[in-house]
Amino acid sequence: MAMGASTVASDAEVRWSSRLAFVLAATGSAVGLGNIWKFPYVTGAYGGSAFVLVYLLCVAGIGLPLLISEVMLGRLGRGSPVHSIGAVARAAGRSGAWSAVGKLGVVAVLMILTFYSVVGGWTLAYIYFAADARFQAAAGASEGTAAAIGALFSGLLADPWALLLWHSLFMLLTVVIVARGVHGGLERATKVLMPGLFLLLLGLVVYAAVTTDRFAETVSYLFKPEWGNLSATAVLVAMGQAFFSLSLGMAIMLAYGSYLPERFNIGRMALTVAGLDTLVALLAGLAIFPLVFAHGLEPGAGPGLVFISLPIAFADMPAGVLVGGLFFLFVFIAAMTSSISMLEPAVEYLVAERGWRRHRAAWLVAGLVWLVGLGPLLSLNLWSEFKVAGKNLFDLLDFVTANLMLPLGGFLIAVFVGWRLSQPMLREALGMSEAAFRAWHLAIRFVTPVGVAAILAYGLT
Repeated sequence: MAMGASTVASDAEVRWSSRLAFVLAATGSAVGLGNIWKFPYVTGAYGGSAFVLVYLLCVAGIGLPLLISEVMLGRLGRGSPVHSIGAVARAAGRSGAWSAVGKLGVVAVLMILTFYSVVGGWTLAYIYFAADARFQAAAGASEGTAAAIGALFSGLLADPWALLLWHSLFMLLTVVIVARGVHGGLERATKVLMPGLFLLLLGLVVYAAVTTDRFAETVSYLFKPEWGNLSATAVLVAMGQAFFSLSLGMAIMLAYGSYLPERFNIGRMALTVAGLDTLVALLAGLAIFPLVFAHGLEPGAGPGLVFISLPIAFADMPAGVLVGGLFFLFVFIAAMTSSISMLEPAVEYLVAERGWRRHRAAWLVAGLVWLVGLGPLLSLNLWSEFKVAGKNLFDLLDFVTANLMLPLGGFLIAVFVGWRLSQPMLREALGMSEAAFRAWHLAIRFVTPVGVAAILAYGLT
C-alpha cells in the first residue's frame, strides 16, 4: 500500500533483493563505534547481565516499536524520508507538515556524518599505524609505552593535514559505495563488509580466549548480575543505548524501509536487526576486555579505549602487528557501514524528490559533508580555542544531534504513528498477528514516547 511515491522511488529496481540484504544493511547501520567501546563498558559498569536485561527491555519497549514504525513509514511512502512521512500523513487525512520530521532526521544525520567521518578517518590512520608497527615502536620509547601511544593519538589530532588526508579518504570510500546505488553499492558493500565484520570479531574473541587468562573475568564482568549497580541512571543509560544503537531518529530506517518489498515482514526483520546489533556489542566486549584486563588497562576509557588503551596491549603481545591491524580493520568496517547509511537519506531525497541522478547527488552531498567536516576537524587543533557554550565545534555538533535532534525526531515519529494514524491503516501496513500488533501499538503510543522523552530530558541536563 504505497502512498503515491515519485516515479524514481517506485522503480522496481530500487528494492532490496532479499531479506538478508535488508537485514545486513540495517544491522550495518546500527553497528557503529558505540557498539565497540560504549556498550560493553556500560554493561560492566551498570550491573553486567542485570543491565543487559534492562537494555533488552528498553529495546522491546522503545527501540523495536520505533524501528518498526520508521521502516513501515518508509515502505508506505516509497520515497525519501521527507516524502514518506508527508505522503502517509496526507493519506491518513493529517497535515503534510509532518514531513518536517523527515527533514529533521535528514539534517541531523548529515550533521553527525560531518564529525563521524573525522572519527572514521582515525580508524584508517590506525590501520596504517598498526601495519607500520607504530605501537611496537612506542613500546621502546624512553617516556614509556602508554605515554608514547598517547602521544601518537594526540599527535594525530594535532595534525590538521593528517586528519584531512584520512577524513578525505574515508568520505571518498563512503561516496563511492553510495553512488553505485542500492544494488551495486549498498547491498554489495554490506554483503561483503558485514560477514567480514562478524568473522573478524569472532576471530578476535577466539584470540582473546586462547591467549589471555582473563576471559573468565570478562564473562563475569559482562554477564554476572550485579543488581546493586542498577539505578535510575543505569535505566536511563540503557534507554539511551537502546535508542541510539538502532540508528533511530536519523531518517536512515525511513530510507531503507522505502526500498523494502511488500512481501517482507517488518516485525521479524526488525527483531533480527536488534538481536544482531546486541550480539555484536557483546562479542566486542568478549574480544576487547580480556586484553584490557590482561594488561591492567582502564575498561571505562571511552573512545580512548580503542585509540589509546588497546594499542598499548597490541604493543605488548605476540603477533601484535597482525592482531592490531585486524582489530582496526574491524573498527573501520563498523564505521564504514554506518557512514554509508548516514549518507543515503539525503541522496535518496535528491534522487526521488528532485529527479537528480544518483551519482551526481551522492558526490554533491558527500562533498558538502566533507567541506563542513573541516570545521570539527580543525576544532581539534587550529580552531581549538573557538568555542560555543564551552564546546568546540566537534563536541557541539555531537551534543546538538545526540541530545536534542535525534530524540526529538524519535519522539515525534512515535506520536505521529501512535496517535495520528488509524489502527486499520497500521494493521494493513504491518500484517502482524493481533497479539503482536496490540503489544506494538501499546508500546508506540505510551511506552516509546515516554521513554524517548526521558532520553531527551536526561541528555539536556
